[in-house]
Amino acid sequence: MKKTVLITGASSGFGKDTARLFARNGWNVVATMRTPASETELNRLDDVLVTRLDVQEPESINEAIAAGIDRFGRIDALINNAGFSLFGVFESIPREKVQEQFDVNVFGVMEVTRALLPHFRKNRAGVILNISSGAGVFTLPMLSLYCASKFALEGFSEALSYELLSQNIVVKIIEPGGVTTTKFGDRLGAEAGRATPPPDYASFVSGVNDIFAKLRATRLASSEDVAQAIYDAATDGTDRLRYVATRDIEPLVQARRETSEARYIDFMRTRFLQRHDAP
Repeated sequence: MKKTVLITGASSGFGKDTARLFARNGWNVVATMRTPASETELNRLDDVLVTRLDVQEPESINEAIAAGIDRFGRIDALINNAGFSLFGVFESIPREKVQEQFDVNVFGVMEVTRALLPHFRKNRAGVILNISSGAGVFTLPMLSLYCASKFALEGFSEALSYELLSQNIVVKIIEPGGVTTTKFGDRLGAEAGRATPPPDYASFVSGVNDIFAKLRATRLASSEDVAQAIYDAATDGTDRLRYVATRDIEPLVQARRETSEARYIDFMRTRFLQRHDAP
């Protein structure tokens, strides 16, 4: 019997490439997005159901899950992929955008997971893959709120994994770095354009932007690479919790997880903080 995966945020980037890959490998796919009427590719694929799901609207979540079960009989895996990033110094970002960051990246994941858990428990099986980020392992300046949301996601996912193993449901965390072949950066840039920092930050912001520009120029991973990592994690048959999905973040992950606190903080400050700008 073919297995079925439900993917949030499948309109572009990791979500869309993951939907294609699962379909290519013989899975039924419930590809969800906020505006399915604009989708012109996934709905042409065999055994792919494109349907509406907005993680900020609980009714749409329940309707998408019901549509997937009605079409394919059951759902075997959930990929919580929908998300976005705010960019800018914390002081310049309004409260309503902070709320939206957590509504999508954290509370949305919780709502989709909560809605699907009774189905997984009934089946005594299920795999949940939460798409985190390197920014859920280490922090970066100008991304404080995105980091906060992904740190929250990682803590939630790890704690939840202990609960759900008792129900034969496996939780996994995927940690990609930045890739250049998604629309994620487009929204990040748009969000950054709405946040005007106080002039006191000008020199700091300029220096950090230069560093990020150099990092973007050296990225080697693609959205397809991350999709492959997601697929491999979903199908490896283990209860492994974390997967680093792109090589570009491995030095920072290693610094965070395998060195002392003092060495890690010094490493990050040396890399990102222009000490001559300090008062």
